[in-house]
Amino acid sequence: MLEKNDSTSSESERKIVITRVFNAPRELVFKAWTEPKHIAQWWGPKGFTTRVTELDLRPGGRSRYVMISPDGTEYPVKGVFREIVPPERIVTTDEFDEGFEQVINAELPQGMVITAIFEDVDGKTKLTLEIVHESASDRRKHEEMGVVAGWNSSFDCLDEFLAKQIEQQQNGFTLTLPSDREIIVTRVFNAPRHLVFEAWTQPEHVQRWFGGCSSSMTMTVCEIDLRVGGIWRYVLHDSSNGTDHGFSGEYREIVPSERLVSTERYEPIPNSDRLNTLTLTEEDGKTTLHIHIQHQSSEQRDGHLQSGMEVGLRQTLNRLEELLQSMS
Repeated sequence: MLEKNDSTSSESERKIVITRVFNAPRELVFKAWTEPKHIAQWWGPKGFTTRVTELDLRPGGRSRYVMISPDGTEYPVKGVFREIVPPERIVTTDEFDEGFEQVINAELPQGMVITAIFEDVDGKTKLTLEIVHESASDRRKHEEMGVVAGWNSSFDCLDEFLAKQIEQQQNGFTLTLPSDREIIVTRVFNAPRHLVFEAWTQPEHVQRWFGGCSSSMTMTVCEIDLRVGGIWRYVLHDSSNGTDHGFSGEYREIVPSERLVSTERYEPIPNSDRLNTLTLTEEDGKTTLHIHIQHQSSEQRDGHLQSGMEVGLRQTLNRLEELLQSMS
């Protein structure tokens, strides 16, 4: 009888409410909340990483995320979407998936429903997260597990992610997937295209911006034979583990300051060849760089994406922007 009274307690006794205002437009916050490639970059407390194994964004569709702690412990969660109103509201169940109880020495709450409400506030976004439990005791269990601190830490990560997204929008960085074998990347540079082409094709410049996003990574080889049929080869050495990362290919077409077509392979992986087409267009002294990457298969393209290429390429192109400013 006592359990029945607890389970039928008022919603306010069963609810946890967390709010945060993000300095980003509502559409961008909603996108970060609902696209797997974005979710994986911020979801979970600080120091955690997240693997999105399922996301079917429709009423009745399922989601499943695996949060991974710094020591490698996995915390799987899943849910079923009940309501989706882009970019205003999402209602979903929230459950601890099989295996979670093995790594948490506590009785887990059950039957939670999460409502995420996205409100536009003068160009910023107020996010209200409502977590309703089956009973007041389940709410207390969840609080004792640190749910409020965990979500606030996740929101800190989301805040940082959104700031980077806004910065990338300002410099025109985009990554799109027009087919299951293609990747298209664009980036705007505050420099004329002849300067961008020079920085892209001269070894003394390439050595200063290609890769090297980690302090442990240095370029040990930079060979460029800039002619049709000529070979290029770069090697990055990671001093943290002694690994060499070799990239090489052949030039197929060269139109100075306008277009560069070449093959590319990541040498440690057999049959990883792809075709890259670089085009440069200039307007009002700024240059839009457009890279079309054609893979041999969808598996190869997906492997390229899953390697972290988007984050790495963003950082690399930011380094190129810094170099261009010093060359201007």
